[in-house]
Amino acid sequence: MELHNLLINDKEIVSLDDVFLNQYNQKSIQQLIKEHKYVDELTKYGLPINNKIILQGNSGCGKTTAAKAIANAIGKPILTLNLSTIVCSRIGETSQNIKQVFDKAGRDKAVLFLDEFDQIGKARGNDDKDVGEMRRLVNTIVQLIDYFPKNALLICATNHPEIIDIALMRRFQLRINFEMPSKEILDTFYDKLLTPFPLGMQSIERQYNISFAEAKDYIFTKIKAAMIEKLEKEELLD
Repeated sequence: MELHNLLINDKEIVSLDDVFLNQYNQKSIQQLIKEHKYVDELTKYGLPINNKIILQGNSGCGKTTAAKAIANAIGKPILTLNLSTIVCSRIGETSQNIKQVFDKAGRDKAVLFLDEFDQIGKARGNDDKDVGEMRRLVNTIVQLIDYFPKNALLICATNHPEIIDIALMRRFQLRINFEMPSKEILDTFYDKLLTPFPLGMQSIERQYNISFAEAKDYIFTKIKAAMIEKLEKEELLD
């Protein structure tokens, strides 16, 4: 398959300021970025640079945003795997597709982002029901990760780390857990979301114990309703 069909064309640039993390995750990501900034100095002393990381945890809690922000912070292009086109029914072709994407990331010294990694990294079973193609795929990914160039960065994301093959999980030098945001972190997120809108619309009742994605949808729905109501009132006065 053509290489461009295996990647998602997403040009969104995300700043670290747009990522809302707890203190531990913030510290982990800052160190990762600094390792890549000072890669030459660190490697002089034989110190390995973490370039294989997995972001794991709840859906909508910032894993994709964090991956984009990391790529932007270290000044590398990001290549995002398109899961809908990568898997092929023909034997061996899925593995070949994956290899193409890994090879491009290495050539471009890029960040390779594999979202929903559990879909291609499921544990290999030992019974007759296990699909041979999935075994071959996981074996291929293990090898590709082992030989992934040090001047590129692999970021995988999953909502279900428990179903990923243990051999793959062992390859990641850094695991960052994404949990549902706390009330304090959500308040900071709400403040940033509401800043562009008129003051009269910023006093929306806030919801908690939800993900960033849910909070964003909730706020924008409320803002749109308030704006439409305001516009309709103005039309009546005209």
